[in-house]
Amino acid sequence: MDLGPNVLVFDPSMPSSTIQDRLDAVFRRQEENQFGDDRYALLFRPGSYDVDVNVGFYTQVAGLGFLPDDVTVNGGVRVEAGWFGGNATHNFWRGAENMSVNPPSGTDRWAVSQAAPYRRMHVRGDLQLDDGGWSSGGLLADTRIDGEVRSGSQQQWLSRNTRWESWTGSNWNMVFVGAVNAPANSFPDPPYTTVGQTPVVREKPFLHLDPAGDYRVFVPALRTNSAGTSWASGNPAGTSLPIDDFLVVRPGATAATVNAALAQGRHLLFTPGIHHLADTLRVTRPDTVVLGLGMATLIPDDGVVAMTVADVDGVKIAGLLFDAGPTNSPVLLEVGPTGSSADHSANPTSLHDVFFRVGGAAVGRATVSLRVNSSHVIGDHLWLWRGDHGHGIGWDLNTADTGLVVDGDDVTMYGLFVEHYQKYQIIWNGERGRTYFYQNEIPYDVPDQASWRDGGQQGYAAYQVADAVDTHEAWGLGSYCFFSGNPSVVLGHAFEVPEKAGVRLHNMTTVSLGGGVGTIRAVVNGVGDPVDPDNTVSTLVDYP
Repeated sequence: MDLGPNVLVFDPSMPSSTIQDRLDAVFRRQEENQFGDDRYALLFRPGSYDVDVNVGFYTQVAGLGFLPDDVTVNGGVRVEAGWFGGNATHNFWRGAENMSVNPPSGTDRWAVSQAAPYRRMHVRGDLQLDDGGWSSGGLLADTRIDGEVRSGSQQQWLSRNTRWESWTGSNWNMVFVGAVNAPANSFPDPPYTTVGQTPVVREKPFLHLDPAGDYRVFVPALRTNSAGTSWASGNPAGTSLPIDDFLVVRPGATAATVNAALAQGRHLLFTPGIHHLADTLRVTRPDTVVLGLGMATLIPDDGVVAMTVADVDGVKIAGLLFDAGPTNSPVLLEVGPTGSSADHSANPTSLHDVFFRVGGAAVGRATVSLRVNSSHVIGDHLWLWRGDHGHGIGWDLNTADTGLVVDGDDVTMYGLFVEHYQKYQIIWNGERGRTYFYQNEIPYDVPDQASWRDGGQQGYAAYQVADAVDTHEAWGLGSYCFFSGNPSVVLGHAFEVPEKAGVRLHNMTTVSLGGGVGTIRAVVNGVGDPVDPDNTVSTLVDYP
């Protein structure tokens, strides 16, 4: 099957030198291409490869086996930060999944920040998560490391459904959920938040080859109260869908064509590239799979909503970057219409490695990035980012009120990163919500206090749970300020929740970055020490 010019498929019968030359050519193009339009998927058929894979921007490296050990790379599958002086805080938008690695030195390196998942991997050795300078990740999921994981300079990290021999390192907010051999819960010294089991999750769907050599997409089954990888038994539960059930969407395909396929009950496989949308993509049928390769990017034109999902069971959206266009969109992705009320507990919709961007590549505008109206939705690694650097950046340019609004009940989020929105970063209205790991930066570019207050309150909280909510719980939360536009700006508190017995937050951190550029007066609801030039880190174990 032809998946387009930016999907490179390698076979173990190919000369290693030929494969290496192609890998190196892609990396040279993508190493510093932070806001370019190129997108690549580098796919390896089952077998063994003597190559070294250096992973740049907008590059997905993945095995095409059914199990990670079906593809073995005798070399590195690595991310470094030499292009930025060892500072990995801009190493975004890339990923590795579904392969095993034999690092020649015994240690592989994955020095990344946001939107750089490391999934369904098996490292026969150790894994280092930094490159000497600062780093701001990140996610390990459904992954086995035979040796040690060293987090180095990582500011925060989520490890979910993993296994290793040992973990070393901490900074502000290290969270482990369903992680075998995780460190014991010890927040804040060191700042480890450990939850023994993952209450409910579905792993990300992935492309693979069947024994006949045909492409299929495997959709892992829902798991409850799990620890460790989904594939340890060698027979992971789930369903494998034939590629003929998918519309392969290439850049240039019209929204009308895509919507017609969705209405006919087909799934979607987006190939790497920039996909402009003149109309909303409408996912209306239950169990629809929408899978992107190579950081496929959807840009809504003329202020349309990029994608909506009906209030139906079991939709899976994975591997997409929603990038706001220059005309304001009211929302980029809406899961369930307003007023959704169906029970999806047996077959929830899930979002995996779904990323949102407002500004950075160009001027973008969107009032809300993600709105979740359906109940029981699972978020599995989301980065919602109003750009703080790049192109089209400015308080009045890349305008965006709120990253995430949750109106549905029983919504669960793992690995939630929301940064720089101009009002509340998150507004959570639904009951019984749960968040496992949250990382936030308040907007850098607030011009003055008068421009940034909610009534009499200084600024807008990083995480707001609505007053009407009776039950909510979250673990491992971090919010950081860096008011470079005006260091006199103050945020009253990072977390804002109703004072009710059923609303509980665990293991919170606030930081004033840059040695104290700006102030957060309290951690939650007026409780917790401030961060400012005199005290740059504050923690709170439980609220209430």
